[in-house]
Amino acid sequence: MTRSFGRVMMLALLMMLIVAAASTGFHDRVIAQDSPFPTNTPHTNITPTAPATIPPRVSPSGFDPSVCADFTDGRELSAECADMIARFPRPVVEDIPYDSYTLSTYTFFRVGPDATPTFDVPNGSVIGEIPAGFNFVNAIDLGTAGWIQISGGRWIEESRASIANPSYFRGVTFTENTVTPFAWVLDLSRIYVSRYPGGEWDSSTGRWIDRYERVNIYATAYDDEGWRWYMIGPNQWVEQRFVAKVTPVARPEGVSGKWIAVDLYEQTLVAYEDDTPVFATLVSSGMDGTETNEGLFNIWARMPSDPMSGATGAPGAYALQTVPWVMYFDGGISLHGSYWHDLFGYRQSHGCVNLTISDARWLFEWTGEDTPDADGNISTPVFVYSSGEYGVTSSGY
Repeated sequence: MTRSFGRVMMLALLMMLIVAAASTGFHDRVIAQDSPFPTNTPHTNITPTAPATIPPRVSPSGFDPSVCADFTDGRELSAECADMIARFPRPVVEDIPYDSYTLSTYTFFRVGPDATPTFDVPNGSVIGEIPAGFNFVNAIDLGTAGWIQISGGRWIEESRASIANPSYFRGVTFTENTVTPFAWVLDLSRIYVSRYPGGEWDSSTGRWIDRYERVNIYATAYDDEGWRWYMIGPNQWVEQRFVAKVTPVARPEGVSGKWIAVDLYEQTLVAYEDDTPVFATLVSSGMDGTETNEGLFNIWARMPSDPMSGATGAPGAYALQTVPWVMYFDGGISLHGSYWHDLFGYRQSHGCVNLTISDARWLFEWTGEDTPDADGNISTPVFVYSSGEYGVTSSGY
């Protein structure tokens, strides 16, 4: 899966990304966070690593996409393949619970991009300002008309803020001890599927794809340009750039127990217990210029919430109050909940791995179940890798 947008992205997604780029500083190269620890250093000319993947297996429930593997040209499916699709129209997974407490208790607002004065009391004296930039605040008091009290006790004028609606997307746990091939739809424009790999979008199929829809992958083929296509229904095909595929990887040497794998190419995360995947979701990792580092790390600090900021005074400045469910693993780079966007599956961050609030809480609690070491620390391995290269087809061109 690549996040190259080319001809395959529709106007709705392009507009959202343009707005996000303008507000988050896509082109800033060095970003510092409010942390005594170093942030990621952008890598250049790095050849993505591709760790060994785990071949699909027949699931205990009987899902076996191999019976459809040869039907890659739009011809009539065999009875066995058609029956497999009919019996397993959706992935065998379960949604995790919403983090209802955080989603209902906290109210976040976007302020800026201009500097925003802060007051001691409503209609009182100016006591400071929130610098210009991509800034979000947590409201703790909305009881005074026209005013918002933010974390820390200061007040801002409500007219200078706009409410931020967090994503309600959530990842899944597996009901079986194997992961069969599946993906999440990323596209926002509800395109129709094609009848064969490389084909045009075809409304006569009667099927379109919805953002965040989960789909099984019954067969894989390649078009003339080298892009991978997936059959997600009976002769219903979608190109890889519209979806994020979940592909389990082999456990890194020396790792045991709980560990987390982040695929920067697919923008997916899978949590494991030894060799058994237990959870999967979409993420948003570092953008061009502030890429998330690849490698094997350990979660070294866990915080229910933490403020984050960086590049103060620069065009890409940002300040984020009450970032929830933070798990630092690479200096000042962390896995954390994100309430300021809903573009999971696309790169959006300054180096951290963005998760929805519900997904971040699930991971935070799951990692917290481990037994602390002699120093009282819980250290969960985080394996960050790339299963492909952005902007390059699956055949390497």
